[in-house]
Amino acid sequence: MATAFACSETMAARTCRPTSALQQFAGRPKVLLASRPQLRRQNARQVTRMAGDVDKVAAVYANALVDLAQGKNALDTVHADVDSLQSAFKETPDVKDFLFNPVVADKRKRELLSSLANDAGLSKHTLNFLNLLLDQDRLVAIQEIFDQFEIQYCKLTDTQVATLRSAVRLEQEQQFLIAKKLQELTGSKNIKLKPVIDESLIAGFIVEYGSSQIDLSVKGQLDKITLELTNGPALATA
Repeated sequence: MATAFACSETMAARTCRPTSALQQFAGRPKVLLASRPQLRRQNARQVTRMAGDVDKVAAVYANALVDLAQGKNALDTVHADVDSLQSAFKETPDVKDFLFNPVVADKRKRELLSSLANDAGLSKHTLNFLNLLLDQDRLVAIQEIFDQFEIQYCKLTDTQVATLRSAVRLEQEQQFLIAKKLQELTGSKNIKLKPVIDESLIAGFIVEYGSSQIDLSVKGQLDKITLELTNGPALATA
């Protein structure tokens, strides 16, 4: 049976409402985050300084997380945790800024991580891993680490990741049918869909996986017709 994962819904499914940890950053005074652009530039420079090592560092920590999860028979649980954290960071950038800010004491960061884990229902294995990154000053590379973890998870579980671009949000049943068809095309055991809203498509959807693409959008059909008219034989004139 095809398995469809909608990343944009993972956090909602596990929390149902904004967590108190995230609400801390809603409407709060901007004293700490007033220089957000500067802070993000500093974070970018820190990752850049790791440059050639960042991929190696990410791979090492991702391997450690995979080994930990497999050893505890919790690979799928940890993967769901990673998806939840990715969604949280995307929806509330201030949380990421807070965790990356070198001015903030580690104690306060640890408190926020514990609050996030409690509110989102993260496993203790994931929380321990986050605290390890904090202790070893690797939180700034968390995105790269999560990316590497995702790659390894997909290999281990024979999961094909696909981006599903649509003009409007598709229902879960529609996503399941798309995933099932994609499973037949790829032969993968599992399919993970990442929904993206793209209003320029007008209607329909586009599925992108690996180097392949399935375009069933109105825009795609219109572009195809335009190309055919442009490159086709000249119309006969009376």
